[in-house]
Amino acid sequence: MAKTLKTSPTKKAAPKKAAKKASPAKKTVSKKTISEKDQLQKEANKLINSSPKKKSSKRPVKVTTADEAGNLLDTIVEGMQDKKAKNITILNLSKIENRVCDYFVICDADSNTHVDAIAGSVEETVKKKTNEKPYHSEGHGNAEWILIDYINIVVHVFQREIREFYNIEGLWADADIKTIKD
Repeated sequence: MAKTLKTSPTKKAAPKKAAKKASPAKKTVSKKTISEKDQLQKEANKLINSSPKKKSSKRPVKVTTADEAGNLLDTIVEGMQDKKAKNITILNLSKIENRVCDYFVICDADSNTHVDAIAGSVEETVKKKTNEKPYHSEGHGNAEWILIDYINIVVHVFQREIREFYNIEGLWADADIKTIKD
């Protein structure tokens, strides 16, 4: 028995009446909205201003006389020589534009223990004789290159191979270079 499918003629959908578009709500900026924004801004500013201040990334400036700088240089070199630092070199950067400091004092050593001992001696000698503390010191962890920053004078204590690799004297070749005899 064969079923026949009855199909009804397709009805065309009646055209929909155009729905009334609701007029968009008038977006007016009320005084309340503005004051809420102002209040939020004030609260945000309070939070920003009350949070702990971040250390400025700008390097401080230290004004010293030539005598003070010379005294600090001599004291740094003395601290290096006390622990038998090798190849002590002073780079005078004061005549170079866009320099980081006025002087680099560079030396090298044979081992990390020796590097650490020299850096410790420099810090201790400077503290005793000039009562100056470093602004920043880093590299003590692996003691391949210890940097001691006295703002106008930056001390670099290297292992020999690391010093040769970075070649600071070559990077600052425009500086006046003075070598201190061992």
